This record gives sequence, C-alpha cells and structure tokens, in this order.
Amino acid sequence: MMRRKNDILLKSVFEESFSDLLRFFFPDADITFNMDRGFEFMDKELHELFPELEKKGGNRFVDMLVKTYLNDGLEEWILVHIEIQNKISSDFSKRMHQYWYRIYDRYEVSIAALAVFTGSNKQKISNRFHKDFLGTKITYEFNTYHVLDHSEEELLAMDNPFALIVLAAQKILLQGKIPEEELGQERLTIARALIQSDKYPLEQVRRFLFFLKTFIHIVIT
Repeated sequence: MMRRKNDILLKSVFEESFSDLLRFFFPDADITFNMDRGFEFMDKELHELFPELEKKGGNRFVDMLVKTYLNDGLEEWILVHIEIQNKISSDFSKRMHQYWYRIYDRYEVSIAALAVFTGSNKQKISNRFHKDFLGTKITYEFNTYHVLDHSEEELLAMDNPFALIVLAAQKILLQGKIPEEELGQERLTIARALIQSDKYPLEQVRRFLFFLKTFIHIVIT
C-alpha cells in the first residue's frame, strides 16, 4: 500500500511541476512550448486506450498522457511513463512502442515519449524498439532517464525545482539501507535547499514541502 501511495504521489508532483519537468528534460522547452496555455492531463483517454493497465495494479509503473501547446499554435502530446520497479522487463521497449501506436492510431497526433526510471538498480536501459523482416523495417526510439543519472551535487546546482523532485526520488532509495538518523539528515537536505534558494514563490515552496513530507516523511522543525 505504501509503495502504491508513493507511486500516486510521484505522479501528482510530476503533474504539479509539469512545466519544470519539460524544462528539465528538454533544454529548449520555453522556446518550444507555450507554458502560459497550461496542460491537459488525459487520464480518461489513457485508460480507454489501455484498459489492461487497470487490471495490472501490481505493476510498478504509472503513466501520464498530456496535451501541450506549442509556441507556433500547434497541439502536441507528451507521454510520460514512470517505471518504478528495480528490474526493467525485457519487453519494455516493445511496450513503449505499443503505447505509441495505440495513441497515434486513435488520435493521429505527434507524440514525444519519455520513460523515467526510479528503481535502485541502474541497469542499462534500451530506448529503441526494432523489427526487420523481409525488407520491412520499423524502428522506434524514445527518451529515457534514470533518477541516478545526475549526482546530488548536480541536482542541487540546477536552477529548476524539478531537480529536487529527482533528488527526493534518489533519497527514497536509501530507505532501509542506512540508519534512520542519517536518512533523516539526507531527507532534510532537499528541504533546506528549497527554502534557502529563495528562487520560488511561497505557495510553490509550501506545496513542494508538503510533497516531501508525505513522500519521504520529512519532519521539519
């Protein structure tokens, strides 16, 4: 139950910070996207396309399908797949391709796909699905990121609050591996960095601290 709760919290904070998520993963995000128009989170459409996801409640992933608006006036969609399990399945790239073609077949829109891995096992991640038979070929490539791809120092140096969400996902991996007192200090690193940065509006800081307290049980005194 706690793992499922953390999955939902992580998805919620991804939605809450979606503009910063785009800036974190796509360097030209502010040039590409019209942030002022906001985003449409299409959970209903996703469930209609993938009813089997509801039946696989034990799987360690959650998904987001988001309609975005570009600065040139066009609409484009972002598929964000958050893989939470430690061991990546051998058919993962095939599954990502299935996501793409079901969405494209239904809506005929451009789709940028991003797979974010949060497990403690940083194994090699395939970002490519390829089939080749008798001269017929298909190759599908997508964006991948593991929360351990950046060090704590790199994340703290970034001028983007989404980096602190990634750092929180790193700290979760320490649970049960180091003494609780030491883990408490590790957890507080994120809260202090946020408060001392003086970069973000007070309401955004409050919401983010609530996420941290709930996600990794920080007690702020």
